[in-house]
Amino acid sequence: MRRFVYLKEEDIPKYWYNVKADLPFDLDPPIDPQNMKPMDPQKLEVLFPKALVMQEGTKERYIEIPQKVREAYALYRPTPLVRAIGFEKALKSPARIYYKNESVSPTGSHKLNTALAQAYYNLVEGTTKISTETGAGQWGSALAFAGAYFNLDVNVFMVKISFEQKPARKYMVNLFNGKIHPSPSDFTNYGKKILEIKPDSTGSLGMAISEAIEFALSKEKTHYSLGSVLDHVLLHQTVIGQETQKQLELVGEEPDVLIGCFGGGSNFGGFTLPFIPLKMKKKSLEIVACEPTECPSFTKGEYKYDYGDTAHLTPMLKMYTLGSEFVPPPIYAGGLRYHGASPIISRLVKENYMKAIAIPQDEAFEYAKLFAITEGIIPAPETSHAIAGVARYAKEFAKSGEEKVIVFNFSGHGLLDLNSYVGK
Repeated sequence: MRRFVYLKEEDIPKYWYNVKADLPFDLDPPIDPQNMKPMDPQKLEVLFPKALVMQEGTKERYIEIPQKVREAYALYRPTPLVRAIGFEKALKSPARIYYKNESVSPTGSHKLNTALAQAYYNLVEGTTKISTETGAGQWGSALAFAGAYFNLDVNVFMVKISFEQKPARKYMVNLFNGKIHPSPSDFTNYGKKILEIKPDSTGSLGMAISEAIEFALSKEKTHYSLGSVLDHVLLHQTVIGQETQKQLELVGEEPDVLIGCFGGGSNFGGFTLPFIPLKMKKKSLEIVACEPTECPSFTKGEYKYDYGDTAHLTPMLKMYTLGSEFVPPPIYAGGLRYHGASPIISRLVKENYMKAIAIPQDEAFEYAKLFAITEGIIPAPETSHAIAGVARYAKEFAKSGEEKVIVFNFSGHGLLDLNSYVGK
């Protein structure tokens, strides 16, 4: 029985995979709120480098990964695929459970896969500053690292409740020379407006996005960077799924269930999208997004055009959404507190290529703790939702006696989130 499945440095993917090339439908275009017509891509260049705008709209199947980005990936990629033998035994399930361990990156999560790419493209275009938002801080710390790696100045607007709950992420951003602001903040006009209305606001990702965009638009040689939702972000993350495919081939396995936690869609999409061609051939393959019951974009939201932020500075995207004005409760899993969802994943859920389930807090932490004890690695609160989803399926297979293969994305470790485990 092979527990760890490793690849060599030369196995780091040379191309990102663009699922839009293989979909039997076209995605609905972003809408320009100024004229309610499809967005002119050139308008996005005020926020993003031209290369990322191109990646946002292209249907080309493979996009070459720049050599400088592959060299940066080699700091931690390829990441291991691990057989969760202890967790299997604890669940008394005949299912074989594997996890792709993205927590081995320098900042402890999958977020670096797109942070390095976005920082590189900004550098090439002559950008000197980047602004962004972050929920739990995984994205903010990843972009700060990428900024330090490629010598860019980074400003991070962190949802206030997470800023207060997760000081270690704040320290990590500072360690990598990034500047971090609790959102809503008095650093932007929009932040000041929110604080005037509600001084005790705990914030939301929608608010933080608005502040980060305002900052980018007000500075020279400054771009905005997004850590999830948009097509180019999920594109960069497909290194996860491509490596997983190779590793499963090495051990002669084919997945029956693919699982990931879901906030905006970056880790879930990067892990599962390379398997969509397999799903088209193997209808029984289940691809499952695990979202928190406290922020249930798929299971309680509407599929419609909506803004990505609360100030309505972004284009309107066709997605599952709880409404751009939705302010989620200050839950433990800050990275999953987003009102909307990736347009690509939303459409795939709508077309029944994927499904979504909602996981409550107590269930997530119950299985996160069991996983930590049996596998020796502490999951991030976000990742715990995927682990709870795995447990649900493993228990069902225990009842039926089916020896299915479950593979999930271990999107990040929880070593900086231990306060979330207090009392659990």
